[in-house]
Amino acid sequence: MKPLHRHLVNTSRKVLCTAALAASLTTAAVATTPSTADAGESEPSPDSPQATDRGDARLDLPAPMADPQVPPTTTAPGGASGIPGTALDAYKRAELSVAAALPGCKLPWQLLAGIGRVESVHASGYGLKPDGSTDKPIRGPRLDGNGFAEVRDTDQGEWDADTSYDRAVGPMQFIPSTWKKWGADGNGDTKRDPNNIYDAALGAGLYLCAGDRDLSDPAALDRAILSYNNSREYVNTVLGYMKQYKDGGVSEIPNPPVGNYPTPPVTGTLPTPTPPRQPVTRPTPNPTPAPSKPATPTTPAKPTTPPAEPSKPTTPTTPTTPTTPTTPTTPPAATLAKVELVGASGITAEAGSAFTAAPKVKAVLSDGKPAKNQVVVFVVGDDTTGATRFGTSDSLVVRTDDQGIAAAPGLKAGTKAGTFTLRATAYGSVNEYTVTFKGTVTAAPVVLARKGTEQLDVVVGKSLTGVELFATAAGQPVTGLKATAGLVEKDEAGKWQPVKPEAAAKGPYFKGGKDGAEKLTAIEPAATGADGKLVLPELFTAPETLPGTYHLRILTAEGVALVLEVKVTAAPAPQA
Repeated sequence: MKPLHRHLVNTSRKVLCTAALAASLTTAAVATTPSTADAGESEPSPDSPQATDRGDARLDLPAPMADPQVPPTTTAPGGASGIPGTALDAYKRAELSVAAALPGCKLPWQLLAGIGRVESVHASGYGLKPDGSTDKPIRGPRLDGNGFAEVRDTDQGEWDADTSYDRAVGPMQFIPSTWKKWGADGNGDTKRDPNNIYDAALGAGLYLCAGDRDLSDPAALDRAILSYNNSREYVNTVLGYMKQYKDGGVSEIPNPPVGNYPTPPVTGTLPTPTPPRQPVTRPTPNPTPAPSKPATPTTPAKPTTPPAEPSKPTTPTTPTTPTTPTTPTTPPAATLAKVELVGASGITAEAGSAFTAAPKVKAVLSDGKPAKNQVVVFVVGDDTTGATRFGTSDSLVVRTDDQGIAAAPGLKAGTKAGTFTLRATAYGSVNEYTVTFKGTVTAAPVVLARKGTEQLDVVVGKSLTGVELFATAAGQPVTGLKATAGLVEKDEAGKWQPVKPEAAAKGPYFKGGKDGAEKLTAIEPAATGADGKLVLPELFTAPETLPGTYHLRILTAEGVALVLEVKVTAAPAPQA
């Protein structure tokens, strides 16, 4: 098993397909500085701090924050639940990122949303910002064994501000030691912060997928949630919210403002710097006063003789004002500013075939330079083509080259004519940028072929039966294809035309009308079945039919034609 950081890098290098980000997600982020932990190598041990029974986080959210509601003006399906927009985006971006690294895990974003709902109500009330950070830190209760598991300090207070015991931190409530191993960068800002919901959601996804878990298996899903918090009540609650988000619908609501309730207090274990002590002058105790001596009389001083001439005052020198050195200003770092199409916005291919030109976009920084090594996510949506895909997935994660260009190779059209949209999205530290391609899949040409290669021969007075044709398109059977079978001959320009009445009277024919009494030169066979097979009706000859070579054309409404040669031979002379 490759280490995860190699796996993630190889995902981009090999342009592996991702699973996907819901139709409502036009996007997702990939860990640009992935965790060094190998999610596919081993599961967290049952006695790990994260897997202990931590019970209710008791973050003491006020009622309006603890139960966010869909605003009355928000259009939402019946039973929809409200999730702050930034949190919803983080869960969906994490789903796509994990799918890129661990496609066998099948992590649903609704699982992350269920955990986020139980742990912190999606960071509601802590001042969730568009970049995923919060105005207030999110810290769980002290894990000192008093009503909770006992977890001694593992991070020297770096994340939880407690140097004696650990506290779960951030919107997904990670134990610091767990975050040290599984922390990830979910928003591409090169940091791994458990207090940022993008980072926390991606880290949680990688953690839940550890040990090559397939979360579409209910037993594996159960073990995964227990490894997050070993409480059956916790598992049931998370699964309940997960089902609610899947079945009842989700509506995006605005990020709630920061609440005015206190952050859970830090138990005073952090060392507090002591201010330097100032020297204090203490009064000396008064001794017993000694008897005073009489004062000695002072001899008066002689008057000073004034100078003959007063000295001239010296002109003061004007001091030079020192020049204040200018502090050089560091220009702000360039950030992602836009994504633009490279080439046409429309892409077209025949059903079942590969798109010959890979869709391309260019990512540009705020200083106008190309955004190198930028993650871009391509997602197929609004698809009516019978599954246009990158291999087996409807999405693909790639990185831009030195020119800021990202191409999406390997796109194959669905099996039928239709349309789709291909969205290409790149993520900055705060904003996302999306451009859209309009995809069109045209019907693949139908190919008609006869089963067998033997000559079609019939003796005068006999009939020709059992002629089978097969209709395929892009190598797949065409069902329900209708066609007309008719006798044809070439005109002066060499084009096939229906036979003339005089020739028809002396050639083979199909039976039609009541009781088959009518002789027809053209007829419509039954439409093709699921296997694409078309069986031609019986072709008759009469004693007066002239021996010779005739041509039978099978023609579809789309103009696809197959011309068969039928040789009519004279009946053998009767034996004497």
